[in-house]
Amino acid sequence: MSTIPDKPALEGLEQKWDAAWSAAGTYLFDRDAATAKGRAGVFSVDTPPPTASGSLHIGHVFSYTHTDVKARFERMRGKTVFYPMGWDDNGLPTERRVQNFYGVRCDTSLPYDPDFTPPFHGDAKSLKPADQVPISRRNFIELCEALTEEDEKAFEAVFRQLGLSVDWTQTYRTISDETIRTSQLAFLRNLERGEAYQSMAPTLWDIDFRSAIAQAELEDREQQASYHRIAFHKTDGSGDLHIETTRPELLAACVALVANPDDERYQPYFGTTVRTPIFDVEVPVLAHHLAQQDKGSGIAMICTFGDVTDIIWWRELDLPNRTILGQDGRVLPDPPEALTTGAAKAAYAEIAGLTVFSAKKKMVELLEASGELLEVSKPFSHPVKFYEKGDRALEIVSTRQWYLRNGARDEALRDQLIELGRGMDWHPDFMRVRYENWTNGLTGDWLISRQRFFGVPIPVWYPLNENGERIDGEVITADLAALPVDPTTDAPAGYTEDQRGVPGGFEGEKDIFDTWATSSLTPQLAGGWQRDEELWNLVAPFDLRPQGQDIIRTWLFSTMVRSALEDGRAPWTDAAISGFIVDPDRKKMSKSKGNVVTPADILEAHGTDAVRYWSASSRLGADAAFDPQNPTQVKIGRRLAIKVLNAAKFVLSFPVPEGAHVTHALDAAMLATLDQVVRDATNAFEAYDHARALEVTEAFFWTFCDDYLELVKERAYNQTDAGQASAALALRLALSTLLRLLAPVLAFATEEAWSWFEDGSIHTAAWPEPLEIAGDPAVLTAASAALIGIRRAKTEAKASQKTPVARLVLRADDATIAALRSAEGDLKAVGRIAELELIGGGDALAVDAVELATEEV
Repeated sequence: MSTIPDKPALEGLEQKWDAAWSAAGTYLFDRDAATAKGRAGVFSVDTPPPTASGSLHIGHVFSYTHTDVKARFERMRGKTVFYPMGWDDNGLPTERRVQNFYGVRCDTSLPYDPDFTPPFHGDAKSLKPADQVPISRRNFIELCEALTEEDEKAFEAVFRQLGLSVDWTQTYRTISDETIRTSQLAFLRNLERGEAYQSMAPTLWDIDFRSAIAQAELEDREQQASYHRIAFHKTDGSGDLHIETTRPELLAACVALVANPDDERYQPYFGTTVRTPIFDVEVPVLAHHLAQQDKGSGIAMICTFGDVTDIIWWRELDLPNRTILGQDGRVLPDPPEALTTGAAKAAYAEIAGLTVFSAKKKMVELLEASGELLEVSKPFSHPVKFYEKGDRALEIVSTRQWYLRNGARDEALRDQLIELGRGMDWHPDFMRVRYENWTNGLTGDWLISRQRFFGVPIPVWYPLNENGERIDGEVITADLAALPVDPTTDAPAGYTEDQRGVPGGFEGEKDIFDTWATSSLTPQLAGGWQRDEELWNLVAPFDLRPQGQDIIRTWLFSTMVRSALEDGRAPWTDAAISGFIVDPDRKKMSKSKGNVVTPADILEAHGTDAVRYWSASSRLGADAAFDPQNPTQVKIGRRLAIKVLNAAKFVLSFPVPEGAHVTHALDAAMLATLDQVVRDATNAFEAYDHARALEVTEAFFWTFCDDYLELVKERAYNQTDAGQASAALALRLALSTLLRLLAPVLAFATEEAWSWFEDGSIHTAAWPEPLEIAGDPAVLTAASAALIGIRRAKTEAKASQKTPVARLVLRADDATIAALRSAEGDLKAVGRIAELELIGGGDALAVDAVELATEEV
């Protein structure tokens, strides 16, 4: 136990108790205890691994506090808590941060330089890509690893200041050797079962990142465009069909025209053909239900590929692929085979090598010159697909990529994923609908390969034929015992390194896994899957998946897919979904909007418990506004934390006599009321409603401080009063209970106050149970109302609250008067009342008369 300070304060508690918890191993996962209790005695958390690139923001503080509050509650309930932390190191954000931090870019043709020193350190963001220093892949990856390690240290420091009760010995990284092994092993098992496959297909492509983008990483942004009305010529020479397109630059990639089957204007043309303007290629006129009769002229040009609808039409109508855009976003140098005439090839040469923007300008010029551009509409705004972290609209190019089946084309798997979601408990429940909508709305399997550098290598190689070309459809997979492997530097079994890239030899896969393909395995990574079977059986399936609502479609769904494919079950029993943090204008905080608040200054200015209080005040799934200039809820939380310290010091100033019992009706009433608070808070925590648990506890705490403490303090001070022992004991019992009820939220203030009179940490103490001391809560309710009336009467008489009262009359209904008689002595003492008359037969409690004393009573 520690000494009670003369002036309790919040300052310094974070550093003091973080060090104490670390030294004592307060939050370590007790493997022996878990083994003894079995799976039912463990509470396991699949903690979100934040992307270790940049800095944490206030949204992290918000959602991670929600998780921590629940973990602390379960720990105090007697569960052995498995609460790890992961760092999501790999992926496009990390690479971009490294480029901006060090002023470098990766060039796979360059050799490794063991003595390389980056030209910048933290101040290269304004550098143009062309001015970034090219370095080898290995040098680039080393810089990624170095910077993420530094970011992780900074993140951990913030999380420790926030008081997360994480077991830091259970930390994992999504780019470590062990993680790479697990991720590669899971993929090879998917491949063996036919769940993973490779395919040449149209791919959403970010030309800046030079990488494929998955459906889950897309976002729509409004962009300006214009309709270009273009004449297609009927093959029979009977006239033209007019289409309207926003992408005339893709005319050379046109493979068909399409209209709605119910559109009477075009029904006569279904099954006929037309010839494209400029390029004179014969294409069919087809019917498809996705064609919109009220969009443009009602008939659309299908190009390979202008947007995701083109992909659907191309696939379902079995059309040829005439892709003209390359991975650099420029028009390919060679025209499609369908362009056969000299004029067509000459026209194509005009746009070859141009960017999309320049190609559009040139095509408009060619169409105007030919007379086939009939009209250009006024600009309008429409949604365009972007990579969520990208700056330019995505293009669609044809590439060979790796996919994982996710139910989009497998009805049985999709139904299984829906049923697994319904078998879980969602907090709040309506978030399950978002999961189901995403699952039912998938248009393709999960694209899991990326054309980047820093990440988990895909563990395959490709055999080369006698001409040094890949043998289509053949893949060399890594031996499981050899994992982890890097196909760009390791040779497959049966080959030697000197056979790399030569006829009859092999070629290593250069692509890496999508970040989510690794993050989707966080239960397996943290829980020891295929590494520590005993641990896996103790923690899986996990109890809790906490996360933000915006990544239901990515992290939650992808983890469900991996678990369904591997184990045929949901990876957790419960999902807790936090809302967004919004600014004072109710706009979601994001880096792109420039309205993000970093937590460091807020934590320093107001204290951690104040910020935890603000976080815990919001229910799961509800958005919370945050104004850094006037953080009202944070200030309320700070006031509460300070009051906890001061109230504890005050209560502990009353020694509890040996053998004391609760004998006074008011004391028993207070404890009986507190019993119901314990029941309500416990039920709320069990239901993942931490806001409700805090609400009922806080409301009683202020009643306890403002009313009960004032009512009994005279009796508690008076060693000659027969009720002193009862008051002192009731105060101590209530303090112990209230501190434990508040401990999940006010982690530092409650630990500090607990240390003044108890051994050990409050966070490993038992969660309070109702004391079941017989008492009538109506006594406390009536006494509190009477105290308010007495104070008001003195205020209205323009007298100090310390002014003695010669006579005071309280009138109320009979039941209230009966309750007040049990607290009459305490009311007289707190009000300094010489004569207190209690009169029944009234309605609402009221002070009927008050006579101030002329002399001290």
